Amino acid sequence: MSKLKIAIQKSGRLNQDSLKILKDCGISIDNGKDQLKAQASNFPLEVLYLRNGDIPQYLRDGVVDIAIIGENVLIEKGNDIRIAEKLGFSKCRVSIAVPKNEAYTSITDLNNTRIATSYPNTVQQYLKKFDVAADIHVINGSVEIAPNIGLANAICDIVSSGSTLFKNNLKEVEVLLTSEAVLAVSPQISKEKQQLLDKLQFRIQAVLKARKSKYILLNAPNSKINDIIKILPGMRSPTVLPLAEEGWSSIHTVIEKNSFWEVIDKLKAVGAEGLLVIPIEKMVL
Repeated sequence: MSKLKIAIQKSGRLNQDSLKILKDCGISIDNGKDQLKAQASNFPLEVLYLRNGDIPQYLRDGVVDIAIIGENVLIEKGNDIRIAEKLGFSKCRVSIAVPKNEAYTSITDLNNTRIATSYPNTVQQYLKKFDVAADIHVINGSVEIAPNIGLANAICDIVSSGSTLFKNNLKEVEVLLTSEAVLAVSPQISKEKQQLLDKLQFRIQAVLKARKSKYILLNAPNSKINDIIKILPGMRSPTVLPLAEEGWSSIHTVIEKNSFWEVIDKLKAVGAEGLLVIPIEKMVL
């Protein structure tokens, strides 16, 4: 039986988050220390641990069938590769930063400057939109030091919290794009492997939906049930069960994390009591 080959980053946060989503999908990886390849024991999946920047070419060549990779890397090196699913973790942005003590008014300030970056294609495309010409100096590694040693006037790199920029006396002045981890697919994937991917993607979608949702239970007087149902953004309609106490019911439903506190405040205002919030492991729709 053929196996689906998936590439993930060799080390770092994206590696850990990638393994976690596979684990949450019920897939057990037989992963020894410093292995470059590992097998799943309960799903036809083979994991290859690769350098992030090399993954787009491996996808393009069909060496791997799928990959969990930062969207920013695909935009830079593999914008011809299909994204099957956005995964919601490892969020960041690709930004231009300049020294804190330098005045900056607009993108035109970057005309005739030198920009150090690991994302030359992304930078060139962005500058081109504004007819700005700059010298792009490609660095693989810690680009934040470039302005401090006189190598560049500005840098372009991934930013998450901004703490690295702060430590290097830089300020973020332009956001070129936002990024998150994605599930990317080789253009050479076979029909048989696509069927395995469909099964894996079904599991991933169940996990992602659960991560975005909370299961809530509450008690309410029967006279308030209609008011409460109007507030609840349930999957279809909430479950209403009678309580032992006459005139009261228990209401169960699922709400999205993003609107959680707003919904809770409204429920309390119309008479909901004893609210219980439970995390959801999987949601199969």
